[in-house]
Amino acid sequence: MPTTLTDVIRVAHELWPLDGAESWDAPGLVSGDGAAPVRRIVLAVDAVADTVDEAIELGADLLIAHHPLLLRGVTSVAEDRYKGSLLRRLIKADCALLTAHTNADVVMDGVSDVIAQKLDLTDAVAITSNLLDPRVGIGRAGTLREPTTLGRLARTLAELLPATAGGVRVSGDYDAVINTVSLCGGAGDSLLAQPAVLASDVYITSDLRHHPASEAREQAKLNGRGPALIDVSHWASEWLWLDSAAAQLRVVLPGVEVIVSELNTDPWDFVVTQ
Repeated sequence: MPTTLTDVIRVAHELWPLDGAESWDAPGLVSGDGAAPVRRIVLAVDAVADTVDEAIELGADLLIAHHPLLLRGVTSVAEDRYKGSLLRRLIKADCALLTAHTNADVVMDGVSDVIAQKLDLTDAVAITSNLLDPRVGIGRAGTLREPTTLGRLARTLAELLPATAGGVRVSGDYDAVINTVSLCGGAGDSLLAQPAVLASDVYITSDLRHHPASEAREQAKLNGRGPALIDVSHWASEWLWLDSAAAQLRVVLPGVEVIVSELNTDPWDFVVTQ
């Protein structure tokens, strides 16, 4: 019997359970017929024109995106609006759309866990953890196997992550010694006041806004302790997870081809320095 979309959904929700999603989130099936066969899957961070084109050109039966296309309420999917246009193209091509967002952030081998693994953190636990398992939850905090400096760690991240216009931004002393690291793939300034973040030497995340970042650094100066900050591309920090997700799907869906999109869907194209 061929693998159906319903089969893939069941597997996806076993890997990334929906009950792990934040209350404001909207993961799951966006479009598609559960009875339709699935022979090829494309994985991407974003469902945008380029990744939809890629999935259709590759003859994919399913596009799995990390970011929900319909996260916020819409009143129209007319084709003169990009979300309606994308859905029409996917439906016309018989390519379903499934999203795994914060439910894929919190799990082991999820978005933040993969970054922690790439940095070889020891004893990594979630910043806001599941009471039943400290390894499940938003973000990760752990210890480097060997100390490094803030500058060297930033360089390691620049080499680890795919290149983007924004690069890697750092707040702190280049030569500061780093032993403990907290991190959150994607936007994470809501975690700046968490005890695990405050206790670490550096906090790595994305989309740090001026006021939360400035206030965190000023408080750290006043207290004489607190994390340096490293801000990386939102897309790049989450793209690392795609390979892990693909590997998991290949194990449980051996008859299905799983392709990781290499397309850069970071919204910024270039930067002008002063």
